[in-house]
Amino acid sequence: MALALELDWTKVKAVIFDVDGTLYAQSKLRRRMLYDLLGYYALRPWRLQEMLLLRRFRAEREKRPGHQGPNLESAQYAWCADNSQFSVAQVRAVVGRWMFSHPNQYLGRCAYPGTRAFFDALRQQDIKIGIYSDYPAHDKLVVLGLPADVVVSSTDPDIDQLKPNPKGLLHIAAALGLATTDCLFIGDRPELDGECAERAGMPYLIVPRQAFDQFTFYHDLVRALTAAPAPATLSSL
Repeated sequence: MALALELDWTKVKAVIFDVDGTLYAQSKLRRRMLYDLLGYYALRPWRLQEMLLLRRFRAEREKRPGHQGPNLESAQYAWCADNSQFSVAQVRAVVGRWMFSHPNQYLGRCAYPGTRAFFDALRQQDIKIGIYSDYPAHDKLVVLGLPADVVVSSTDPDIDQLKPNPKGLLHIAAALGLATTDCLFIGDRPELDGECAERAGMPYLIVPRQAFDQFTFYHDLVRALTAAPAPATLSSL
Protein backbone atom coordinates (compact mmCIF):
# COMPACT_ATOMS: atom_id res chain seq x y z
CA MET A 1 0.00 0.00 0.00
CA ALA A 2 1.30 3.44 -0.87
CA LEU A 3 1.53 5.89 2.02
CA ALA A 4 -0.05 9.30 1.44
CA LEU A 5 2.98 11.17 2.76
CA GLU A 6 5.34 9.21 0.49
CA LEU A 7 3.50 9.76 -2.77
CA ASP A 8 5.31 11.56 -5.54
CA TRP A 9 2.36 13.28 -7.16
CA THR A 10 4.40 14.11 -10.24
CA LYS A 11 4.21 10.39 -11.09
CA VAL A 12 0.43 10.08 -10.60
CA LYS A 13 -1.47 10.55 -13.87
CA ALA A 14 -4.86 9.28 -12.69
CA VAL A 15 -6.65 8.67 -9.42
CA ILE A 16 -9.34 5.99 -9.38
CA PHE A 17 -11.90 5.97 -6.56
CA ASP A 18 -14.20 3.39 -5.07
CA VAL A 19 -17.51 5.04 -4.09
CA ASP A 20 -19.41 3.51 -1.17
CA GLY A 21 -17.45 4.12 2.02
CA THR A 22 -14.76 5.96 0.06
CA LEU A 23 -16.43 9.15 -1.16
CA TYR A 24 -19.08 9.22 1.54
CA ALA A 25 -19.60 7.83 5.04
CA GLN A 26 -21.58 4.64 4.54
CA SER A 27 -22.39 4.28 8.24
CA LYS A 28 -23.93 7.75 8.34
CA LEU A 29 -26.07 7.01 5.29
CA ARG A 30 -27.20 3.66 6.68
CA ARG A 31 -28.38 5.29 9.92
CA ARG A 32 -30.49 7.70 7.90
CA MET A 33 -31.83 4.90 5.73
CA LEU A 34 -32.72 2.74 8.73
CA TYR A 35 -34.91 5.58 10.01
CA ASP A 36 -36.72 5.78 6.65
CA LEU A 37 -37.08 2.01 6.32
CA LEU A 38 -38.54 1.61 9.81
CA GLY A 39 -40.94 4.47 9.20
CA TYR A 40 -42.08 3.03 5.88
CA TYR A 41 -42.52 -0.59 6.98
CA ALA A 42 -44.06 0.27 10.35
CA LEU A 43 -47.08 1.35 8.31
CA ARG A 44 -46.84 -1.73 6.08
CA PRO A 45 -45.99 -4.65 8.40
CA TRP A 46 -47.23 -7.19 5.85
CA ARG A 47 -44.24 -6.19 3.69
CA LEU A 48 -41.63 -6.38 6.44
CA GLN A 49 -39.85 -9.26 4.69
CA GLU A 50 -38.61 -6.72 2.13
CA MET A 51 -36.25 -5.31 4.75
CA LEU A 52 -34.71 -8.76 5.21
CA LEU A 53 -34.49 -9.02 1.44
CA LEU A 54 -32.19 -5.99 1.32
CA ARG A 55 -29.89 -7.60 3.88
CA ARG A 56 -29.86 -10.84 1.90
CA PHE A 57 -29.03 -9.02 -1.35
CA ARG A 58 -25.87 -7.56 0.22
CA ALA A 59 -25.02 -10.86 1.90
CA GLU A 60 -25.28 -12.86 -1.33
CA ARG A 61 -22.81 -10.54 -3.02
CA GLU A 62 -20.49 -10.58 -0.01
CA LYS A 63 -20.43 -14.39 -0.18
CA ARG A 64 -18.98 -14.21 -3.69
CA PRO A 65 -15.83 -12.09 -3.64
CA GLY A 66 -14.08 -12.26 -6.98
CA HIS A 67 -17.10 -13.80 -8.72
CA GLN A 68 -16.93 -13.64 -12.49
CA GLY A 69 -19.48 -14.72 -15.01
CA PRO A 70 -21.80 -13.51 -17.75
CA ASN A 71 -24.57 -11.03 -16.99
CA LEU A 72 -23.59 -10.33 -13.40
CA GLU A 73 -26.08 -7.46 -13.25
CA SER A 74 -28.99 -9.92 -13.53
CA ALA A 75 -27.31 -12.76 -11.64
CA GLN A 76 -27.10 -10.77 -8.40
CA TYR A 77 -30.89 -10.53 -8.25
CA ALA A 78 -31.30 -14.22 -9.03
CA TRP A 79 -28.96 -15.11 -6.14
CA CYS A 80 -31.19 -13.16 -3.79
CA ALA A 81 -34.47 -14.53 -5.17
CA ASP A 82 -33.33 -18.16 -5.07
CA ASN A 83 -35.24 -20.19 -2.46
CA SER A 84 -37.18 -17.12 -1.34
CA GLN A 85 -40.78 -15.96 -1.66
CA PHE A 86 -39.72 -13.17 -4.00
CA SER A 87 -39.37 -13.22 -7.76
CA VAL A 88 -36.33 -11.75 -9.50
CA ALA A 89 -38.50 -8.81 -10.63
CA GLN A 90 -39.61 -8.15 -7.04
CA VAL A 91 -36.02 -8.27 -5.78
CA ARG A 92 -34.95 -5.86 -8.49
CA ALA A 93 -37.76 -3.42 -7.59
CA VAL A 94 -37.08 -3.44 -3.85
CA VAL A 95 -33.30 -3.16 -4.24
CA GLY A 96 -33.65 -0.50 -6.90
CA ARG A 97 -35.77 1.65 -4.64
CA TRP A 98 -33.99 1.28 -1.32
CA MET A 99 -30.39 0.87 -2.43
CA PHE A 100 -30.05 2.69 -5.75
CA SER A 101 -32.65 5.46 -5.67
CA HIS A 102 -33.98 6.56 -2.28
CA PRO A 103 -30.57 6.95 -0.55
CA ASN A 104 -29.27 9.42 -3.15
CA GLN A 105 -31.14 12.32 -1.57
CA TYR A 106 -28.91 12.01 1.51
CA LEU A 107 -25.53 11.56 -0.16
CA GLY A 108 -24.64 15.24 -0.09
CA ARG A 109 -24.87 15.27 3.71
CA CYS A 110 -22.82 12.10 3.97
CA ALA A 111 -19.99 13.08 1.60
CA TYR A 112 -16.65 13.02 3.36
CA PRO A 113 -15.21 16.48 4.03
CA GLY A 114 -12.73 17.49 1.36
CA THR A 115 -13.88 15.16 -1.41
CA ARG A 116 -14.89 17.93 -3.79
CA ALA A 117 -11.80 19.96 -2.95
CA PHE A 118 -9.61 16.97 -3.79
CA PHE A 119 -11.40 16.37 -7.09
CA ASP A 120 -10.93 20.06 -7.94
CA ALA A 121 -7.24 19.86 -7.04
CA LEU A 122 -6.79 16.83 -9.28
CA ARG A 123 -8.38 18.71 -12.18
CA GLN A 124 -6.11 21.67 -11.60
CA GLN A 125 -3.11 19.36 -11.82
CA ASP A 126 -4.45 17.70 -15.01
CA ILE A 127 -4.75 14.36 -13.23
CA LYS A 128 -7.47 12.13 -14.65
CA ILE A 129 -10.25 10.80 -12.43
CA GLY A 130 -11.72 7.30 -12.63
CA ILE A 131 -14.43 5.53 -10.66
CA TYR A 132 -14.57 1.81 -9.98
CA SER A 133 -17.57 0.94 -7.83
CA ASP A 134 -19.18 -2.31 -6.76
CA TYR A 135 -22.56 -0.81 -7.70
CA PRO A 136 -23.74 1.63 -10.39
CA ALA A 137 -22.31 5.04 -9.55
CA HIS A 138 -23.37 7.57 -12.18
CA ASP A 139 -26.39 8.90 -10.25
CA LYS A 140 -24.42 9.05 -7.01
CA LEU A 141 -21.66 11.09 -8.64
CA VAL A 142 -24.20 13.57 -10.02
CA VAL A 143 -25.69 14.08 -6.55
CA LEU A 144 -22.23 14.40 -5.00
CA GLY A 145 -21.13 16.84 -7.70
CA LEU A 146 -18.06 14.75 -8.50
CA PRO A 147 -17.57 14.30 -12.27
CA ALA A 148 -15.13 11.68 -13.50
CA ASP A 149 -13.46 10.82 -16.79
CA VAL A 150 -14.29 7.09 -16.65
CA VAL A 151 -16.99 5.44 -14.52
CA VAL A 152 -17.10 1.66 -14.19
CA SER A 153 -19.18 -0.72 -12.10
CA SER A 154 -18.50 -4.38 -11.36
CA THR A 155 -21.83 -5.24 -12.98
CA ASP A 156 -21.12 -3.45 -16.27
CA PRO A 157 -21.18 -5.90 -19.22
CA ASP A 158 -17.54 -5.07 -20.00
CA ILE A 159 -16.51 -6.09 -16.46
CA ASP A 160 -18.86 -8.77 -15.04
CA GLN A 161 -16.49 -9.40 -12.13
CA LEU A 162 -16.66 -8.57 -8.45
CA LYS A 163 -13.68 -7.23 -6.55
CA PRO A 164 -10.99 -8.23 -5.79
CA ASN A 165 -10.73 -9.34 -9.41
CA PRO A 166 -8.83 -6.46 -11.03
CA LYS A 167 -10.63 -6.28 -14.38
CA GLY A 168 -12.34 -2.98 -13.50
CA LEU A 169 -9.08 -1.25 -12.65
CA LEU A 170 -7.36 -2.66 -15.72
CA HIS A 171 -10.28 -1.50 -17.86
CA ILE A 172 -10.07 2.06 -16.52
CA ALA A 173 -6.31 2.29 -16.94
CA ALA A 174 -6.63 1.08 -20.53
CA ALA A 175 -9.48 3.51 -21.24
CA LEU A 176 -7.29 6.35 -20.01
CA GLY A 177 -4.32 5.09 -22.02
CA LEU A 178 -2.20 4.67 -18.88
CA ALA A 179 -0.10 1.99 -17.27
CA THR A 180 -1.48 0.71 -13.98
CA THR A 181 1.64 2.05 -12.24
CA ASP A 182 0.67 5.55 -13.39
CA CYS A 183 -2.63 5.30 -11.49
CA LEU A 184 -3.55 5.46 -7.81
CA PHE A 185 -6.59 3.62 -6.44
CA ILE A 186 -8.38 4.89 -3.34
CA GLY A 187 -10.78 2.54 -1.54
CA ASP A 188 -12.02 1.72 1.93
CA ARG A 189 -11.73 -2.08 2.20
CA PRO A 190 -8.24 -3.63 2.25
CA GLU A 191 -9.58 -7.13 1.60
CA LEU A 192 -11.37 -6.00 -1.57
CA ASP A 193 -10.08 -2.64 -2.78
CA GLY A 194 -6.53 -3.21 -1.58
CA GLU A 195 -6.35 -6.75 -2.93
CA CYS A 196 -7.89 -5.59 -6.21
CA ALA A 197 -5.20 -2.92 -6.63
CA GLU A 198 -2.42 -5.35 -5.76
CA ARG A 199 -3.64 -7.83 -8.37
CA ALA A 200 -3.70 -5.00 -10.92
CA GLY A 201 -0.18 -3.87 -9.97
CA MET A 202 -1.55 -0.46 -8.98
CA PRO A 203 -0.57 1.70 -5.99
CA TYR A 204 -3.43 2.34 -3.59
CA LEU A 205 -4.57 4.11 -0.46
CA ILE A 206 -7.15 2.94 2.06
CA VAL A 207 -9.45 5.55 3.56
CA PRO A 208 -8.76 5.66 7.32
CA ARG A 209 -11.44 5.02 9.86
CA GLN A 210 -12.04 8.46 11.34
CA ALA A 211 -15.09 10.03 12.95
CA PHE A 212 -16.98 12.06 10.36
CA ASP A 213 -16.41 15.39 12.13
CA GLN A 214 -12.70 14.59 12.43
CA PHE A 215 -12.20 13.26 8.90
CA THR A 216 -9.15 14.93 7.34
CA PHE A 217 -8.04 12.38 4.73
CA TYR A 218 -9.01 14.32 1.61
CA HIS A 219 -7.94 17.68 2.97
CA ASP A 220 -4.57 16.08 3.76
CA LEU A 221 -4.33 14.80 0.19
CA VAL A 222 -5.12 18.27 -1.18
CA ARG A 223 -2.28 19.74 0.87
CA ALA A 224 0.10 17.00 -0.24
CA LEU A 225 -0.87 17.39 -3.89
CA THR A 226 -0.53 21.16 -3.96
CA ALA A 227 2.69 21.21 -1.91
CA ALA A 228 4.73 19.44 -4.64
CA PRO A 229 6.30 16.78 -2.36
CA ALA A 230 9.82 15.55 -2.92
CA PRO A 231 10.08 12.72 -5.48
CA ALA A 232 9.47 9.22 -4.19
CA THR A 233 8.69 5.94 -5.84
CA LEU A 234 5.10 4.76 -5.71
CA SER A 235 4.80 1.30 -4.28
CA SER A 236 1.90 -1.05 -4.21
CA LEU A 237 3.48 -2.98 -1.34
